[in-house]
Amino acid sequence: MSGSLGQLISLLVTSLGSLYISIVLLRFLLQAAHADFYNPVSQAIVKLSAAPVRLFRRVIPSWGRLDLGTLVLALVLNSGATALLAFAAGFQLPNFGLILSWSALGLTAFILNIYFYAVLISVITSFIAPFSAHPAILVVHQLIEPLYRLIHRVIPPMGGLDFSPLFIFLGIRALEIVVIIPLAIKLQIIPQLVLGI
Repeated sequence: MSGSLGQLISLLVTSLGSLYISIVLLRFLLQAAHADFYNPVSQAIVKLSAAPVRLFRRVIPSWGRLDLGTLVLALVLNSGATALLAFAAGFQLPNFGLILSWSALGLTAFILNIYFYAVLISVITSFIAPFSAHPAILVVHQLIEPLYRLIHRVIPPMGGLDFSPLFIFLGIRALEIVVIIPLAIKLQIIPQLVLGI
């Protein structure tokens, strides 16, 4: 399919698909980070993703703190989006294994982007509104707190300066250079077909 209809389908799948996959991944990451369930933002994320997550949880159990049903839901959504984008762009549909591997790499890139923007928001709000109790800012802090704790074990804050955001940014970029880009080349990913890449 090409032309206006293909472009419209691509626009809708890319926009709405990216938004909903982000919501599902945020639910997964917030559960893993033990974020406050009673926060209004957490409540909205849970409500928006409740029906499909419930379906996947019946089949796929959690593993420790990781809700694998939610993660598999994100993988299925990204695979479906990849197939729809290939159809809309007029490409021959890649085989199932290739779609799955492209989608898994896309989800990894999604997660890195979520953490990148969460740390960026955290840094900006620490300057603008350091003592804000806004629910969205609290959720962002709860999401990245495990990463901060991990870095603080090695490099504690010095003289009131916290360098952990810098190391998180470097780590994210290193993972993109060492993992995402080489795998994308090896798997011959077509970027416009994979959400997250």
